[in-house]
Amino acid sequence: MKTLAATRPDALTGLRIGGFQSFTTLDFPGRMAAVVFLQGCPLRCVYCHNPELIQPRRSTAFRWTGIRERLERRRGLLEAIVFSGGEPLAQAQLSDALRQVREMGFATGLHTSGVLPDRLARLDGLLDWVGLDIKAPFNRYGAVTGLDGSGVRAKASLDHLAERGTPHEIRVTVWPDLIGPAEIIEIADQASSRSCQDFVLQECRHPYTGKALGGQVFSDAVLLEELKARFPGFKVRRA
Repeated sequence: MKTLAATRPDALTGLRIGGFQSFTTLDFPGRMAAVVFLQGCPLRCVYCHNPELIQPRRSTAFRWTGIRERLERRRGLLEAIVFSGGEPLAQAQLSDALRQVREMGFATGLHTSGVLPDRLARLDGLLDWVGLDIKAPFNRYGAVTGLDGSGVRAKASLDHLAERGTPHEIRVTVWPDLIGPAEIIEIADQASSRSCQDFVLQECRHPYTGKALGGQVFSDAVLLEELKARFPGFKVRRA
């Protein structure tokens, strides 16, 4: 493990931050948290909620020193810090940022697509909770993400979290043209076979019109009851 000197406050000059949310009760279950949005993502999901975070070199006004100062002032008010994106695992300095956050006394959370499983594995011991976005059945990932082989990588990340016992939540964003009840059951089978407890269906908005898309999944009472019976932490998040 790196020493404290390696994670001094001014060490993360290369960390590219695309946004900051100072308070949320939704992004880390059961904890009051702030969210740091990291820039850059290798995926091109058809429903991307944060397209401004895709380009890794996009210039922003956020700097880690400023974010850290804000977090220091919120000690005792916040319980956790979540790193989201974009895809936060795409940034090599994420591990140092997590160490600094833990040194400040915060719990750590990560929102990830899981398409960089080797980098996720390097964060063992630095994460208290992970929100893992499962995009589709693993053999049909490319239709959603635009990246061949991404399903194999996401499966490896899910396997790693299950094997390590890292608290995690499976979140499935439903793009109605590609994800229906049959696909949800297939994803649920994969999650429940790995003893997942928390499973969330998320409604998406059209990336151009902003309209909530809904779809058959959210009106299928039989499906919703089955998911509720399988997963103690089942939730539906509407847009």
